[in-house]
Amino acid sequence: MPRYKDEPPAVRVYTVCDESKYLIVRNVPALGCGDELKQLFATYGEVEDCKPMDAEECEAFTDVYWIKFHMISNARFAKRKLDESVFLGNRLQVSYATEYETLSDTKEKLEGRRKEVLGRLKSGRSRGNEMQSIGVSNPPLLHGSPSQVSQQLDVKQGCYPKEMDQLSKVDPSLITRVSSDQDYFPSQSMNETVRRVREKLDKIESTSSNMQSGQASKKMRVDNRRRI
Repeated sequence: MPRYKDEPPAVRVYTVCDESKYLIVRNVPALGCGDELKQLFATYGEVEDCKPMDAEECEAFTDVYWIKFHMISNARFAKRKLDESVFLGNRLQVSYATEYETLSDTKEKLEGRRKEVLGRLKSGRSRGNEMQSIGVSNPPLLHGSPSQVSQQLDVKQGCYPKEMDQLSKVDPSLITRVSSDQDYFPSQSMNETVRRVREKLDKIESTSSNMQSGQASKKMRVDNRRRI
């Protein structure tokens, strides 16, 4: 939109009420090129009518044309692509002509937009349901020794019989254990972080074991008081 030099850019918002399947094309060269203009717009959808507007004011050596599309989506696409495009040396000025709409045209336009919005909402919900179903269908990760894994599978009501058979056939002697002193990462700083975490875990484990042993060593206090 026009603005002064120091003012911020002006923004105009279009809604479904501003859109229409009727278009007005200005700055068309006055060369009797109505058929060529109709063919150009017909590449974006079915054009029902295209005729010049002789009573419309325009600049010298230019004409104004009135175009009616069969569908509003085609008119929207044509306006977006052909507005400010060059046609026979002139830049076309394409705008909506909502003043030519009838009551049935407006009703059809609003009903079509309502269906589009509902279709987008349904597609978004279906995608969300698909993602949730995919997340639920993935089996949970199991950790621990084979016996612990089998117990976890029993809690899941025997949902994975094949995995239980495979785990039951695993020889415990074949399970390799990695030393806690081994470095896992090529970076020395990361290995130092792992070492500190191990020390804190060992300290917590030793503290909890000492507390359990202290509680076990305590004797139960016998109440020898005489009751009346």
